[in-house]
Amino acid sequence: MHLGARIRKNVAVIAMVLAILASAHPVGAQQARGHRIGFISSASSSAMAARDEAFRQGLHALGYVVGQNITIEYRWADGKNERLPGFAAELVNLKLDIIVTHGVVATRAVKQATTTIPIVIAAADDPLAAGLVPSLARPGGNITGLSLMTPDLTEKRLELLKAILPGRTRVAVLWNPGNPVSEPELRKAEAAARLLGLQLQSLGVRDPREFASAFSSMKTERAGAVFVLPDAMFFGQRKEIVDLAASNRLPLVAHLREFAGAGGLMTYGPNVVDVHRRAATYVDKILKGAKPGDLPLEQPTKFELVINLKTAAALGITISPSLLVRADHVIE
Repeated sequence: MHLGARIRKNVAVIAMVLAILASAHPVGAQQARGHRIGFISSASSSAMAARDEAFRQGLHALGYVVGQNITIEYRWADGKNERLPGFAAELVNLKLDIIVTHGVVATRAVKQATTTIPIVIAAADDPLAAGLVPSLARPGGNITGLSLMTPDLTEKRLELLKAILPGRTRVAVLWNPGNPVSEPELRKAEAAARLLGLQLQSLGVRDPREFASAFSSMKTERAGAVFVLPDAMFFGQRKEIVDLAASNRLPLVAHLREFAGAGGLMTYGPNVVDVHRRAATYVDKILKGAKPGDLPLEQPTKFELVINLKTAAALGITISPSLLVRADHVIE
């Protein structure tokens, strides 16, 4: 066989092999790209690092490896909730398989952007009270996931605040008027405060730039403690909030252990890192064909009391042995 004929034959063989490979794995097929999901939050990537890692670990345990058979498109609002509708629209335009949300405001933005792409709430304070779903047992539509709330958590935290600070009756309450869950929780706090003999100073904060003036008002009104209501933006800005409380010598009580880890006095609530890990199970079920509207929203069943003794010592507060015994974690 002449050289030219041999070359033509080899080219034909290579072309045939490439055609076979192309037919077996067409461009853009699921086998090639894997699953694609979005993740959107009011907070920053740094504030959500532990939760994001737990979510990835949950996916890995179910056989999903980020960068191999699943990819995640992130959108972080960095405390600026006004960015969320635009981010939600971006994720919807990417035609993802699922969008995972953190927080009520982020979930609401995605819900308004799509009625077809499944939405998995990785954690939200009260999806039912926020109007995101009509029922926890059968949410319907395209939303499911995990709630962080049970009916008496706010009241329980105020009871613990009074137990740990029995001599302080005036309490500043930090809440976000832009969060649809916050006002109902504020009403619960006010009702509980009346029964406990506490006076509440309500301080609505929509933007991190308002924190300084809120704490200045607390000082003017001689608040004895600050009580932080659940909000994704507050969680993302927890270090600034805790630092302002420390500089004003105000003991801070909140819902998530990360506030105590940042220097708050006490927290009581669910372990949200574990909640994000569990969110991966919802992603898995939907990718395997389940309809989100048929999957009940999960509520927390385990709660943890965290007390920061270093902060107590700095503020000159003595924690009773009975409270320390009840604590699930003590920071020394």
